[in-house]
Amino acid sequence: MLSFPAAIKVYLCTVACDMRRSFDGLSMMAEHVIHCNPFSGHLLVFCNRRSDRLKILYWDRDGWAIWYKRLEAGTFQFPFAETGRKEIAAWELGLLLEGIDLSKGRRRKRYSLPATATQHQESQNVVEPREHS
Repeated sequence: MLSFPAAIKVYLCTVACDMRRSFDGLSMMAEHVIHCNPFSGHLLVFCNRRSDRLKILYWDRDGWAIWYKRLEAGTFQFPFAETGRKEIAAWELGLLLEGIDLSKGRRRKRYSLPATATQHQESQNVVEPREHS
C-alpha cells in the first residue's frame, strides 16, 4: 500500500492514455491535457482505455519518476470524461488503486476552510525570489 502526504495534490487525466508513453510523453499530456505544471511535485495519474493499466508520474526533486501498475484481472474504476482533468485527494487515490469505485461512495460532511482563507494562506506560504543587485 502506498501512502502519500495529505498536502499532495492528485490530478487524474480523464482522457484515455497510450501506456507506451513514458516521461516526456506523459509530462506533455500533463501540460496540454491536464493543464498543470508537471514539475510541481504533485501526482499525475494516467489510465489506458481498457482501464487495466495505470501510471503515476511525478517530479521527484531531481528527476522524473513513474509508478506503473498492470492488473492481471479486473479493471480500475477510472472516471473518464471529456474535461481532461479531475482533482482527487491522496486517500481517494489509495481507494482507486485498491479497486474501490469512488463514484459510489460519499464523503460525510466535514469542515473546510473557505476558499478566500485558503487562497490567503497559500499566498502567505509562497516565497518570492529576490533579485540580486
